[in-house]
Amino acid sequence: MRIGILGGTGPAGRALAARLASVGYEVVVGSRSRYRAMEACDQITAKWPQLRLPITPGDNEAAADCEVVVLATPWDGAATTAQEHVAALAGKVVISMANALVRVGHEFQPLVPPRGSVAAHVQAAVPQCRVVAAFHHLPATELGHLGDPIDSDVLICSDDAEATRIAMEISARIPGVRPLDAGELSNATAIEAFTAVLLQLNVRYKTRVAPKLTGIKWDPRSGPENG
Repeated sequence: MRIGILGGTGPAGRALAARLASVGYEVVVGSRSRYRAMEACDQITAKWPQLRLPITPGDNEAAADCEVVVLATPWDGAATTAQEHVAALAGKVVISMANALVRVGHEFQPLVPPRGSVAAHVQAAVPQCRVVAAFHHLPATELGHLGDPIDSDVLICSDDAEATRIAMEISARIPGVRPLDAGELSNATAIEAFTAVLLQLNVRYKTRVAPKLTGIKWDPRSGPENG
């Protein structure tokens, strides 16, 4: 499977690209500028030369041509970027990982984008694709530490069952990550907003927290089972 990352030159996009490549996916890092994508890929491969990561640079058009596409742009540009590639994204799984947040003084506050969440806004902008909300709570720094597992749950929601399954399969390949089916895309509102709470905890306790839920038995071979 080839995974394209639209707007993949930011911290979260670069870290996710490196991590997905490290677990065997072919990754295309996209950007409005192919030269920025080349620079990002050079930085990744220079950091992990021994891994021979299957990662290549391209513009956003090249990333949109992949089988699965991740939107890693800033939240306010996610729907516009997806709409610019509406034809290429038709019928594909598009993973939205953006959070609409603003920092006010020392506090992080969630914003309410059109349709209630970034993911729902993207789905409305490109209705022929299959949007999944995922990866919102993975700390970018830990995501980029390829030698270490990430002790975190990934909450995944979508209105398309097959898209949810694919996103869970991708997430489960990341060491330490447990993907959880969090229901329909309408739940992305709460999932995205909760990121503000995690960031506030990071600031208050000078750490990087990630969510881990109790009471769920999960087997990657058979899926989740309520405990």
